[in-house]
Amino acid sequence: MDYQRIARVTGVLWIITFVTSIPTRFILYNPVLEDGTEYVLGQGDDALALIAFGAVLELILIISAIGTAVLPYSIHKRVSEPGAMAYVTARVMESVFIAVGILCMLAISTLRQDAPSGLDAATGQGLEAVYEWAFRLGPGFVVGVGNGLILGWLMYKSQLVPRGLSIFGLIGGPLIIIAGILVMFDVIETGGTIDGLMTIPEAFWELSLGFYLIFKGFRSDAPVLSGLGTPTAATV
Repeated sequence: MDYQRIARVTGVLWIITFVTSIPTRFILYNPVLEDGTEYVLGQGDDALALIAFGAVLELILIISAIGTAVLPYSIHKRVSEPGAMAYVTARVMESVFIAVGILCMLAISTLRQDAPSGLDAATGQGLEAVYEWAFRLGPGFVVGVGNGLILGWLMYKSQLVPRGLSIFGLIGGPLIIIAGILVMFDVIETGGTIDGLMTIPEAFWELSLGFYLIFKGFRSDAPVLSGLGTPTAATV
């Protein structure tokens, strides 16, 4: 097993999740998120191409997100098979919520083009609300369980990456979960200052993990890699 190749491809997939998700939400979907109601009713700027491009990027996001769990599965299961399976499941569930968000955006785009007579503002507002909750419950909650707690624990126990780096996942995961719950109870605002601050450790963990795996690979002295063959490059 060329575990260093697995590590580096996994790292690339992690970076792809950032490249496809951040511009989509904050740039490509922005015309709708600013005011979905006006957009559906034809009062906002036309952004059909942006929405379509954003949907394509999020489809790539789904593939890369699931890949970050499936590709290293054979290694993670040497640490804990239930843990490895739980991580794959969490990534799939996160992707389901992302897919719901894609459907909402494409539905809004369709209504913009072929809005039936008598369409009221509540339709666009409802679809936008579903998108926001799908984002909150997927990338904003399930991520804390999967990428934060489960992956953080797998990496900490396996020592595939420095344990100091894994700590960010074990800290960031609970913070995102708590933030998601606080949003549900309307204690804090989605995308607000507090919410943003609580996502920083998780974002740092995921981005750092991606770059570490690309440039360093798995630590060759990690006990979990014993018996998997000669590493392709020495790592520390």
